[in-house]
Amino acid sequence: MAMTGDNELEARIAALESENAALRAGLEQAEASGGADAAASAGSRPKRHWGRSFTAVVLIVVGLLLAPVAVISAWARLELADTERFVATFAPLVEQPAVQAYIGDEVTAAIEEQVDIPALTADVFDGIRSLGLPPKADTALGLLEGPATQGIQSLVSDVVDRLVESPAFADIWANTLRITHTQFVAAMQGDPDAALAVGSDGTISVQLGPIVDSVKQRLIDQGVGFAQAIPEVDKSIVIAQDDAFGLIRTIYALAIGVGTWLPWIMLAFLVLGVVLARNKVRALVWTAGGFALSMVILASGVGIGRWYFVGAVSPSVMPAGAAEAIYSGLIEIMMSTVVALIVLGVLVAIVAWFSGPWRPARALRGFAESGFRAVRGAAAAHGITTGRFGIWLDRWRVIAYIAIAVIASLVVLFSRPVSAGLVFTTLLLALLALLIVELLRRPEAEVAAAAAAAAGGAEAEVDVVTEVDESVLVVVGADGTAEVEAVVDEVDVESSSRPDTARPAD
Repeated sequence: MAMTGDNELEARIAALESENAALRAGLEQAEASGGADAAASAGSRPKRHWGRSFTAVVLIVVGLLLAPVAVISAWARLELADTERFVATFAPLVEQPAVQAYIGDEVTAAIEEQVDIPALTADVFDGIRSLGLPPKADTALGLLEGPATQGIQSLVSDVVDRLVESPAFADIWANTLRITHTQFVAAMQGDPDAALAVGSDGTISVQLGPIVDSVKQRLIDQGVGFAQAIPEVDKSIVIAQDDAFGLIRTIYALAIGVGTWLPWIMLAFLVLGVVLARNKVRALVWTAGGFALSMVILASGVGIGRWYFVGAVSPSVMPAGAAEAIYSGLIEIMMSTVVALIVLGVLVAIVAWFSGPWRPARALRGFAESGFRAVRGAAAAHGITTGRFGIWLDRWRVIAYIAIAVIASLVVLFSRPVSAGLVFTTLLLALLALLIVELLRRPEAEVAAAAAAAAGGAEAEVDVVTEVDESVLVVVGADGTAEVEAVVDEVDVESSSRPDTARPAD
């Protein structure tokens, strides 16, 4: 009996070896016959892939080179076209002590330039002397002239400083900035209601229409009846002419156009480059990392620009402290945007790497998936499931992931100004949404396993043994597992150890 079993096993092994040899021979023949076709296709396929990859690389590189220019142009467009943004940038400068001191000194100097305080003081004292004072009084009066002049100058300086440091001056400063910027934008855009108009030939004209309308309204308010008869006036007077004014208007229009469209063009280049890439995940990782690096370079350039600006304007134009404060206020919003974009690029690179084919990324995804599976299993064991909704959500989970990513991207793209806090908040909310999707969805494998477990619990926990032939048995356990056993001379050799498996009786 044992000899018969050994002979049968040897025969089966020999049959398997012969089948393997036949398969190897067929495979070698197929490779030999298809070698020429494979070589021909291999000659054209890399060319197509090479051209596509080259195009993707060019698009991504151009997009990354445009990124710093796009950020600067978008910032310049907002400062030039948005009056409230302009006021929000420059109005807080008047609260800086260095700027207040600079404005106070300039206002005091302007007053003293227009009003000769020493000459006025001398005239007053000369008038007193003309009254015929005694010699001693005249001498004493001469001693008071210098301190009086200094006292008046000090009084003017103190009044100016108190005014500049008062909240009322902050309101005056903001209103002045608002009016100035509004008139500038209106002049650059050719608004017919603007007080100033810049012609294509470089002429600056004052439009009399708004002035006449203002005078007409004041006369009416004061009860002057004939003011109702004043017609609308469409007339302007030229007050200056310079070719540079026309150039300024052209540069303004160019800055507005570039600042509006260049960010979207840059984004389109980056997206197309990633879409055309053969390995899209790898391309997204490199693109996001390159974008963050370009923003770091831009931030470094802005820092270098601070040194250049301060060195260029101080002390000839303004003190170094005032120059520092003005430059910091000017770039504050742009720098917050740059920092936010750096954070966004790094986070996108990390998320793309996490979803990639690399071994550490796969291990982390497997770890996370096992955690979610354990939570869902524990909830199901206590009767907490999402039912049909969970099955439906699992079926459409990819669409849910894409929707979350698109919504988060739109929030960051259309929020102005972009800040690091906004990016972090949006990312946390997106991760929370992904966490909810993972906990609520019910994969079909888990549903099938739960159904099998429920069915197995209702039946008797016995193994079912099926005899394939006289030497091979298939054992199906109560838990749904199947095992194959080979029976040789009434001694079984199992493919996997099952000490509790019942054997059929002889």
